[in-house]
Amino acid sequence: MFTGIITNLGEITDIFMNKLTVKASKDFIGKLSPGDSVSLNGICLTIADLAKNSFKVDIMPETRRRTALPDLQAGDLVNLELSVTLQTYLSGHIVYGHVDGVGTIDWIRKERQSRIFTITASPKLTSMMVGKGAVSLNGISLTLITVSDSQFTVGIIPYTLTHTMLKQAKVGDKVNIETDIVGKYVKKFII
Repeated sequence: MFTGIITNLGEITDIFMNKLTVKASKDFIGKLSPGDSVSLNGICLTIADLAKNSFKVDIMPETRRRTALPDLQAGDLVNLELSVTLQTYLSGHIVYGHVDGVGTIDWIRKERQSRIFTITASPKLTSMMVGKGAVSLNGISLTLITVSDSQFTVGIIPYTLTHTMLKQAKVGDKVNIETDIVGKYVKKFII
């Protein structure tokens, strides 16, 4: 379980078959052990191997099908977050790292110092969203501004823009979406 508050950025250094190698700060690497869970662009993955300045994770075929991982290339920045502990300050929202689907950045609009991202997503995803509700976008805990059948908008404050991989995001990029757990349960009980 995670909070959606991104604490570190990593860089993809190698993608080979179903293994992904990520370069990260020594401080971040020092907090990891093989078998630990880590959020990488909002995907809960297990540390398979550690080196001095990098870690490796195994990628399941289901994870490749359900996420934007296939679009990553060496050199891409990724959002990283350690899993929650009993001592963790919960300052975002509950994020499981179980990506529900992928959306596409349709539009990025500057609004004063912030950015408004419009994301196109399937109605299967947007049906579990409400304005002012929570969504995880590449692992980032965000508040929904508007929601329609096929799109939603989120606001990105300057701090989030400069401290996450969104600083490199552009129109057409794919992003991992995890809807709020409350919406999933409400939908399940209603249907």
